[in-house]
Amino acid sequence: MSDRLLLADADSAIDALTFALRASTLGEDAVRLQASGGVLAMTAAPLAPKGLGDPTPTVLGMRTLHADPELVCDVVVVASAVVASAEEPRALVLPPTGLAPAWAGISAPRGGWTERPDLDAATLAVKAQSGIAQVAEAVPTDAGEDVVRAVRARVWGQHDQDLAGLPLGVAFAAFVLGFVNGAEPVRVRVSGPWTRLSLHRGHVLVRGPLATGMTAVRRTGTQR
Repeated sequence: MSDRLLLADADSAIDALTFALRASTLGEDAVRLQASGGVLAMTAAPLAPKGLGDPTPTVLGMRTLHADPELVCDVVVVASAVVASAEEPRALVLPPTGLAPAWAGISAPRGGWTERPDLDAATLAVKAQSGIAQVAEAVPTDAGEDVVRAVRARVWGQHDQDLAGLPLGVAFAAFVLGFVNGAEPVRVRVSGPWTRLSLHRGHVLVRGPLATGMTAVRRTGTQR
């Protein structure tokens, strides 16, 4: 893995570093970097389940930036370890080793997206702040990691009708990653089990809802 990420210009490098820093404050300190054709896609997971039985929804945040046309990569690194280059203002220095979080092994489809009615960015901000307050109120003092994860899964996994039935976690992701910046329409598209919310500053992707419980019993054998 290359230890340097070359962007198109210094402003793009600053944007990439800002996204990495925001991602580092979330539950999992990791960011996926995918580049080709002069475009860098940076993805983080503000919310993702930890193993089987964890009800936390998979909510990803993505920001695309202009990169050097020759840059080609697909790596996951510790977000807090991505730093600015001292020699080249349009470059970032990456840590020497990569990561392999479970969420990085799934990808939203590239095509087949269908338009849905827009949402409002102001609604995302209000819902995110409400959820943050719910989590803060519900988490006991000196709570362990398992308790914190259970509370976060319950709050951010709530399906909200003001968010087109999506989990409240989509508002959290857009808010904490800095995608919400004043009033703007939020474009909503769906493809299979995936929903994508697009703002000027980035995209939020969520997978689900997933089917739960047993499937219907199907009769087999010779019919009489």
